[in-house]
Amino acid sequence: MSIAMAGVTRVLVLADAPVLRRGLVGMIDETAGMQAVGAPGEPRRALVLAESARPDAVVVELGPGRGETLNACRDLRRRFPRIAIVAVATSEDPAVVNEALSAGVRGYLLMNTSATLLGWAVLAARAGRTVVDPQIRRVEGGTVPVVRELTPEVPLTRRESDVLDELVLGQSNRKIGENLFISEDTVKSHVKAILRKLGARDRAHAVSLVLKARIPGCTCGAHSLTAAPAEV
Repeated sequence: MSIAMAGVTRVLVLADAPVLRRGLVGMIDETAGMQAVGAPGEPRRALVLAESARPDAVVVELGPGRGETLNACRDLRRRFPRIAIVAVATSEDPAVVNEALSAGVRGYLLMNTSATLLGWAVLAARAGRTVVDPQIRRVEGGTVPVVRELTPEVPLTRRESDVLDELVLGQSNRKIGENLFISEDTVKSHVKAILRKLGARDRAHAVSLVLKARIPGCTCGAHSLTAAPAEV
């Protein structure tokens, strides 16, 4: 294995279905600052591959073979306690969410998640936060956090929401422009509008507001992962 590039989050993908496995690998590789470093098709191979690949995070599929996959998650956390595990799952059942979190999963997303949310969940999980998909609105019993959305008095436009997602991932104005196919000056205008609508002092403050809203109890250590805090 080649030595990891500084600042790159190395992600192991654990999924049974080849199509899903390729899709998750593609989502990871398309996310700035992330690199897929392996994709074992069987849970029992996860430990072996983690030994050689030394990932920072593992994205796992939680489908029909949930029991074996969660056992692999427990083994990974025992052997590599610093690894962040994010699950992409089919079930919204609170009992399944609780079971996954008890097994050491720190991010629980549904199968229709976006690459942006997946990347954000990996970063948040690495920062020690627990992330539950915003589509899972309410969980009885209280052990799974209820994910809230940040709702400013003046709603963000669709493009402003896209820019905010990029800010959460730590992108610079130039990179946001490249990703969204807009000019850097247009990005700056959207960022100013976002700060005004959220009542945020700067980019880092805006990201911290988003993380606090989406992750109950967040103290916002995760926003230290964002890039170019001095930009507007």
